[in-house]
Amino acid sequence: MKFRCEREVLQEALATAGRAVSNRGGTLTALTGIRAELVGDRLSLTGTDLDLTITVDLEVSGGGDGVVVLPAKLTSDIVRALPEGSVEVSVGDEEAEIVAGKATFTVLLLAPEGFPVPRTSSVEPVAVPAKEFADAVRKVARAASRDETRSVALTGVLMASEDGGLRLVATDSYRLALADLPGVSLLAESTQVIVPARALNELVRLLGAAGADDDVEVRLDEGTASFGLGTRQITTRLIEAEYPNYRGLIPSNQPNRLTVGRESLLEAVRRVALMVQSTPTPIRLVTGTEQLELLAITPDRGEAREALESSYEGEELTVAFNPEYLLDGLDATSGDEVSLQTVDGLKPALLRSADDEGFLYLLMPVRVS
Repeated sequence: MKFRCEREVLQEALATAGRAVSNRGGTLTALTGIRAELVGDRLSLTGTDLDLTITVDLEVSGGGDGVVVLPAKLTSDIVRALPEGSVEVSVGDEEAEIVAGKATFTVLLLAPEGFPVPRTSSVEPVAVPAKEFADAVRKVARAASRDETRSVALTGVLMASEDGGLRLVATDSYRLALADLPGVSLLAESTQVIVPARALNELVRLLGAAGADDDVEVRLDEGTASFGLGTRQITTRLIEAEYPNYRGLIPSNQPNRLTVGRESLLEAVRRVALMVQSTPTPIRLVTGTEQLELLAITPDRGEAREALESSYEGEELTVAFNPEYLLDGLDATSGDEVSLQTVDGLKPALLRSADDEGFLYLLMPVRVS
């Protein structure tokens, strides 16, 4: 097995596949590597931790088909350090020789036992607009839980058929994000799956370079989901769990409505949050008829205040939020203005934009004395 390609191309492919490589202690040795399969002039590089798999195909100048497992980090570090230009890789029984210019490295191969053979799905793919899908995932996945010791369902994003389109929902029980993609018929009517948020975040990395007219090919097959974009593919195990009743979390009536410039509020929250960074202290929003006041008070540091022009309908109210969660919601919401709809200082608040009726961000207030 032997191939040659440009260093930059090989480096990027190794880095992309390497994002799925296992870094858990006690893992199988093979899973710390990248599987390299050469067929003709096509090289496939695959990294996996068994839950998430990333495969990158690239065109090379091949010489002799074969399959080996290369140590992921060492190989990637070597290729990154090589001079620009052509890289030649020659594989023997137990080692691979990597040559570029006057530099030569010999790397011991990993035993392939334990590395799964990539499976080809027979399910027909569904084409989903890459730009719209990536935008919805970016907005929603941030609300998924990162705590794997809690409910495993909360570490995923619910994808459900809704009114002839696709709905994405994520919650960590402190906030909830929901985005609708009308006309995207990915799932059969009344069906849903839970996709790990980690896999979708990795997909967004790949979709970031996609053009506006590109599609991502989605396959749902036997407990797995795969997402293909050109020469790259992500495959992940679906989460087999019951998702909480998110509909019951969304208030049906909220009599108080604050309307304010999104960018102004985003910048003001960032400034006021400097006073409470690295502490569990929330930011208070004091609503009035003519202006919104942001307030952060810490006994051992001091306080920060900032007032913003706004419009408000309802009873005067003080409501407090985790600043990180509030910033996430403002960052995800589009448009020039946002509305914050509340019932009182303790019930869930809704952050929305008139420019995007298909997205909402629900946020639990923090009790303050």
